[in-house]
Amino acid sequence: MPLAACPECSAEIHVDDDVDKGDRVACEECDASLEVVGLDPIELDLAPEDDDDYSDDENDDGY
Repeated sequence: MPLAACPECSAEIHVDDDVDKGDRVACEECDASLEVVGLDPIELDLAPEDDDDYSDDENDDGY
């Protein structure tokens, strides 16, 4: 199982062998949500936050 470093706290993170770019993992030390951005070697970056509470379609009437 490959290792990668958390960009937030530098903790070692065990990553599955079949991980792909764009997959998300969590740091067990700081609970950061991380995205796989490189595969050889494994590189992690902070994952963009999903804003599920907002939608561009909420004001379809143009106001």
